[in-house]
Amino acid sequence: MTDRVHPRDSPPDHQSYTTKPSENMSVPEKPAPPVGTYVVQIPKDQIYRVPPPENAHRYQKYARRKHRRNPCCCCLCWILGIIVLLILLTAVAAGVFYLVFRPKEPNYSVENVSIKGINLTSSSDLTLSPEFDVTVRAENPNKKIGIYYEKGSSVVVSHSNIDLCSGVLPAFYQPTSNVTVFETALKGSGIKLTTTVYNELQEQQKKGKIPLGLDLKVPVKIKVGSVKTWTITAKVHCVITVNKLAMDSKIVSKDCGVGLKLWKD
Repeated sequence: MTDRVHPRDSPPDHQSYTTKPSENMSVPEKPAPPVGTYVVQIPKDQIYRVPPPENAHRYQKYARRKHRRNPCCCCLCWILGIIVLLILLTAVAAGVFYLVFRPKEPNYSVENVSIKGINLTSSSDLTLSPEFDVTVRAENPNKKIGIYYEKGSSVVVSHSNIDLCSGVLPAFYQPTSNVTVFETALKGSGIKLTTTVYNELQEQQKKGKIPLGLDLKVPVKIKVGSVKTWTITAKVHCVITVNKLAMDSKIVSKDCGVGLKLWKD
């Protein structure tokens, strides 16, 4: 029997091997947009993401809270800015004032003390009614600043923390570059001394060195040009030493210090 000859399989087509795999794979086609619509392609970095529905209420709550805080923050920033600006303006004004007027503190000193009403020869009566006539020298060294000495001043002379007498200073105006010397009368009544203080005064008078304290407090106003400031309190504390408690007493030593408060005390 004659054998059948089967034809060989035809050689594979060369082009089937050169075809790209992507062309043989089935790729799902994108659904076509509805008729009458446009497809707009946006860069990825310009896409604004929307929170998922389950977090949408949290986002809205946070946005409302942030919106409420913004006005407060702006108001606080404005207030802080105004405060800083005022501080800077004040510092600049103070610097200009100092450079133009060169303000200096007034100087005070006690020139003379006359004493009556203190008798240290008898220890039977320790109640005193002293009288002091104190001469004070006030110097205004400023060339462009005048000083108004207002009413309401006080002057006190003390020894061992016991006030012996008190009085007031006269009210007057002291012009620029001026020295004014004035006398004030101080009186005390019914001052009771302890035996210790009385004996101490006797010993100090024998030595010719009796320390006394003199405190002045006076309201003043500063005049700069035609402008007068508010009331400032000037405080003067002097430590003086006299040789005896008599009419003709002499000042052995003296030292005075000045302090200013920018408001009425």
